[in-house]
Amino acid sequence: MGFEGKPKFVSFDMNGTLIHFRINEVIPRVLGDRLPAEITGDFLRTGNQFRIDECMGEWKPFHQVVAHSLERTMRWFGLEYREGDGQAVYDEIPTWGPFPGVSEALRRLAEEYPLVIVTNSDDVHASRLVENLQAPFDVVISAEQMGVYKPRLRAFEYMLDKLGVAPDEIVHVSASPKYDLRPAADIGIEHKVFMDRGFEPDHPWLGYERITDIADLPVLLGLPRP
Repeated sequence: MGFEGKPKFVSFDMNGTLIHFRINEVIPRVLGDRLPAEITGDFLRTGNQFRIDECMGEWKPFHQVVAHSLERTMRWFGLEYREGDGQAVYDEIPTWGPFPGVSEALRRLAEEYPLVIVTNSDDVHASRLVENLQAPFDVVISAEQMGVYKPRLRAFEYMLDKLGVAPDEIVHVSASPKYDLRPAADIGIEHKVFMDRGFEPDHPWLGYERITDIADLPVLLGLPRP
């Protein structure tokens, strides 16, 4: 297990990969009694699909992505959407912290590699969430800067152009084949790592290395195990 040669950068998805993206905990709390317990699972799964659909068109502020996808989901289930529901969910995002072990693994990697974030967050939330990671990043790229959201291929074109690297000169790490690893493969990024957190199925045909413990990432990239 591992990659040949030393990458110029190690790039990361942030929300759901490094940051514990708790939107499925916040939405039921915001909606309260309007969301019946017996449909909550189906509601949240459908909401995730509407949220990715909102990311597929022209760029719009992330608070609109959150609000529009939530409103569409509530309409789909015949529930009452109230003005301010989406904003209440959006406002909690910058309070979320990293998964266990993430900050330590990132600080180890940063001793050897320049680290990059490419995130669907907007500028304001991206900077706050990166602070929550408590690790050094050389470059932070937000959807607001890119003018598109992942999984649009343009997001990965933008990242490669900004870094001045070819697709075979980076390693990209994500917990999401849907948002990251499939479009990264489509754009020609050969070296990919699936940080499997259990919320998306394994797609081994995409040609990535799969890990289930973030502590394994520095070892995968050639650093000695502590």
